[in-house]
Formats: sequence, C-alpha cells, structure tokens
Amino acid sequence: MRLFIAIRLSDEMKKALVTCMHDLKKQGVEGNYVPAQNLHMTLAFLGEYDDPAKVKEVIRKVPLPEFRLALSEKGNFGNILWAGVKGNQKLKTYVKDLRAALAAEGIPFDKEKFVPHITLIRKVSAKKPYQVHLPKADMTVKKASLMRSEQKNGKMVYKEL
Repeated sequence: MRLFIAIRLSDEMKKALVTCMHDLKKQGVEGNYVPAQNLHMTLAFLGEYDDPAKVKEVIRKVPLPEFRLALSEKGNFGNILWAGVKGNQKLKTYVKDLRAALAAEGIPFDKEKFVPHITLIRKVSAKKPYQVHLPKADMTVKKASLMRSEQKNGKMVYKEL
C-alpha cells in the first residue's frame, strides 16, 4: 500500500486554500487542482510499504510538540504550485526526529530535503502571468497521521489509517 505521514489540515485552513485556488482558476491558471479533502502537508513519503502498524509505532514513539501552522508564502517545484508555511522550528525538528526514527526502524522513505508545503496544483500552466493570493490562515497542529493513497474511480483518495 502507498503510505505517507502527513499533517491533516483544519477546515478553516482548507477553506483558505480553496479560496486561493478559486482565484487562480479565475485568472486562467490550469492544471490538476488538488481536491479540498486531499489538501495536507506531507512530512515523510514512504511509498509502497506493507507494515502500517510498524509505521504507526514510530509515529507514537516520536512526540509531536503542539505548534501553530500559518500560511505564508508560495512556491513551486517545477510545474507543481504550492503554499508554504511560516518558518517553524518545532515542525522542522519533529520531521528530522520522525525521519531519523523511520530510518532506525528500517522503514524506507523519500530522503528529499523537507520543504514544508501544501501542494495546490500539479502540472500548472498559465497563458499569462498570475498572482497567488494566500489568505491569512493558521491552525494548531496536535498530531501527525499515517495516510494511505489509492486510486478510486480514476481519482486519488487519501485515507487516514
């Protein structure tokens, strides 16, 4: 099964991001927009891994300090447009500890440098320049979730395990 560890976003945060995406659509920005229910922040992407219980044990062992997550900037990785969050030392330290614990247990994960972001649009394209207007939004993070992604009726569905 295809797994990743993520922060699930509050409804308020999702609403702010959906407002931003609607604005981009009005500006003629095209691409694969992430459905509201799939908006999240990935902390570690595991890919195909068949022992979710082992991963959940690692998540339990690494304490997540409660912290505020606030939208701040925007950016892109190639043709992926994302919303960023304010520099957050607790988040960065947690991800470092979480990934170290995964490695110690021999659980494979994508070793890319952690850039805190929430993917908004994949394969983004626009015929003219556009502005990304991120509304002010923040939330309190209290836990990390083990998520499974799977294709259902041609759509990606994320489910917390």
